[in-house]
Amino acid sequence: MPDGTTLQRADDISVCVCTFKRPELLAKLLDGLAEQVVDESFRFDVVVVDNDRERSSEALVRSFAARGQMALTYDCEPERNISLTRNRAIRHAKGNLVAFIDDDECPVPEWLSQLHRTIRRFNVDGVLAPVLPHFPPDAPEWLKRGRVFDRKRHPTGTRIGAGDARTGNVLLDRSLFAADQPWFDPAFGRTGGEDSDFFARQFKNGGVFVWCDEAVAYETVPPERWTAAFHIRRLWRSGTISGEWIRDGRLPSSLLVRNVFELGACAVATPASLALPKHLRMRVVQKLAYCAGVVTASLGFSMLRHRD
Repeated sequence: MPDGTTLQRADDISVCVCTFKRPELLAKLLDGLAEQVVDESFRFDVVVVDNDRERSSEALVRSFAARGQMALTYDCEPERNISLTRNRAIRHAKGNLVAFIDDDECPVPEWLSQLHRTIRRFNVDGVLAPVLPHFPPDAPEWLKRGRVFDRKRHPTGTRIGAGDARTGNVLLDRSLFAADQPWFDPAFGRTGGEDSDFFARQFKNGGVFVWCDEAVAYETVPPERWTAAFHIRRLWRSGTISGEWIRDGRLPSSLLVRNVFELGACAVATPASLALPKHLRMRVVQKLAYCAGVVTASLGFSMLRHRD
């Protein structure tokens, strides 16, 4: 340029959405993506991969595409498997940056610009951001007070470890998806844990990830997640995956010892917890369920693996 400054090429971001029979929530998400604030530093397109073999979201996505508000790609992964669905989305992604957001989430208008600003500011492999629960007015009070959907938050720029890494709200450099590398392992496609497995490999390879606390997405908490049974099963399944990883050497055996002691402590505390308010009682029960999943799976008895 005449003044000697260098014209920096705008980034292309592909926003990947995996969906399964949630048309109302998906419509809300697509509305939120259409309202994203974009500047000259990046462009974005959206890839929606339907994990319903009946292609139940196709008409909705194509109707959004017809509006012309943003570039939209639709595809279907007929086998019920979130890892295969994520991998199919990546194959459609054209951008040099790849974002993931879940189909039950809705981002703030500055979501993508905040993620983009952070990945360029810190020159890292990826940026993770908060997912906050959104409760309908009639959701039970114990669920809100129990903070069971709350996740740890950090100041922007904080380096993230494996324990906080997940794909619900993330922007990643495309180089992490090299053609000769495994992406999301189909073995975890029905159990969950595919994102933990993915990030574990990235950290092992020296990947660097930071937090962006301003790039908020809100997760709708539907009635089927309002029951104690749902949260007990969720924690037991999560513990089962951890226990299997202890058994095959991906996690240290010292975690088994710790969970055996915590399981015993929770078992002792459970009768006394019955006198507590439900939101406090559930903390004990959920910890009991998680530890039980870890211990039983570590010993070779994986009783609860698949998501509903």
